[in-house]
Amino acid sequence: MTSRAATSARDDGRPAGAPPPSGPVVVGVDFGTLSGRALVVRVADGAELGSAVLAYPHAVMEETLAASGAALPPQWALQDPEDYREVLRRAVPEAIAAAGVSAADVIGIATDFTASSPMPVKADGTPLCEADGFRDRPHAYVKLWKHHAAQGQADRINMVARERGESWLARYGGAISSEWEFAKALQLLEEDPEAYAATDRWVEAADWIVWQLCGMETRNACSAGYKAIHQDGRYPSTDYLRAVNPDFAGFVDEKLAGPLAALGARAGSLTAEAAAWTGLPEGIAVAVGNVDAHVTAPAAQSVGPGQMLAVMGTSTCHVMNAEQLAEIPGMCGVVDGGIAAGLWGYEAGQSGVGDLFGWVVDHATPPRYHAEAAALGVSVHEHLSALAAQQDVGEHGLVALDWLNGNRSLLVDHELSGLLLGLTLQTRAPDIYRALIEATAFGTRKIIEAFAAGGVPVQELFIAGGLAKNPLVMQIYADVVRMPLHLLESEHGPALGAAIHAAVAAGAYADVHAASAAMGAVTRDAYTPDPARAAAYDVLYQHYGELHDAFARGELMHALRRRPVVEVAA
Repeated sequence: MTSRAATSARDDGRPAGAPPPSGPVVVGVDFGTLSGRALVVRVADGAELGSAVLAYPHAVMEETLAASGAALPPQWALQDPEDYREVLRRAVPEAIAAAGVSAADVIGIATDFTASSPMPVKADGTPLCEADGFRDRPHAYVKLWKHHAAQGQADRINMVARERGESWLARYGGAISSEWEFAKALQLLEEDPEAYAATDRWVEAADWIVWQLCGMETRNACSAGYKAIHQDGRYPSTDYLRAVNPDFAGFVDEKLAGPLAALGARAGSLTAEAAAWTGLPEGIAVAVGNVDAHVTAPAAQSVGPGQMLAVMGTSTCHVMNAEQLAEIPGMCGVVDGGIAAGLWGYEAGQSGVGDLFGWVVDHATPPRYHAEAAALGVSVHEHLSALAAQQDVGEHGLVALDWLNGNRSLLVDHELSGLLLGLTLQTRAPDIYRALIEATAFGTRKIIEAFAAGGVPVQELFIAGGLAKNPLVMQIYADVVRMPLHLLESEHGPALGAAIHAAVAAGAYADVHAASAAMGAVTRDAYTPDPARAAAYDVLYQHYGELHDAFARGELMHALRRRPVVEVAA
């Protein structure tokens, strides 16, 4: 946990010690899983002038609630919204200082968030966890995207929707996720009805932080469409909600009320209070909120039809625009204007990617590899990657299912679990590391093939996120999906994407497409598929497909998750 925000500035061509160039700048703030980053960007060309990062003081509460020390049940993941305010107070001023610009040059600010990360608040925006009597109540906090404890509620939401023939279900690939707003709200109602009754608004953290900045309650079209079942101008009906749970009938009317705003629009003006937090001028434009993956698309200049962006980090989110509406089984959603106005935005995803590689390093790598990495002066990830890169395709004799954190697409089942087939006494940590990289690449290929089968072909594949730095991962993906990879040049894709939206909200550009062309940056064909390796991966992918289909229904994996306990007599 850091006590200060870490700062950095990108070389934008200025001589050392030279004053920063004149002209308007914007601030993008990316609220990630573990930290928040503020980025100062020049409006004219997207040059990144300075940034600052603050690790959330409470991090992610997965085992205990910080306020009381009480144990949390399995698959919970909470955050404290005060950490988000602290990012505004500390990271934004430090980013301005790192950029060497005057705060008076800032014309707008925009934010993005992990999603779905909804929270219960009072009518004035006060988080329920800050209200009297609720500090020690877990359900009063933000339920982070990786909170999967509402699977039972999600199952019932889906079952009732299928029974009633709800037309919106197909827009989400046939299943609503336990990660999203309705399942988490239903869990709140059923497990802490008193907290539910005290909740005036159920709001995404992406919209709450905008509320804090401009004093106006808004709901962005992206979060509402993908995470809150908003389709064709409406949410699910009262009759449907009553069928799910009679006490849930008023959820939409009572707790989701609020105007819906387009991405890139101006939500309002920076309030005096928020100006004091950030050091920015009162009255500058505050952009409508956004989701971290979707906001990154303009930064990578991937907002055209058929251009899929995979934002690869702890998990991967796949987003793409298309001119046509299609209903693809297993996708996370399709939303009119969900990424950019005038196009249908599609989303799919994988619940665990970088987390899988981290699991190998933390729990399946013997000490000698750690010692070797230290001696070489590299990370264990880099060491395992280098060793795995020496192998031919299939040399390790393994095939894995990448479901260690469940399956988001195409099965939409967070109670599935991982599988590794082919283990022998000769299997070593680099083998497992490579097999899991390959499994995540196979998962992405499954998604791409599903889009093609649904009539929305992926014509280009763009990559953003921390995993883009790993050459082994990138080359395996290029070989497996048989497509060139175009890499976002910025290391701060979501924050840059947010800054692009801030420029649009401030009126510097007519729309997100124009701002993307001027401020985004991408390296095309950074990795290209090798024909021989691609052919070898076709064989392994067939094995992956057989395992995928054999375990897709999940009976055995679900049974193991229930972990029956047999008491042993003393």
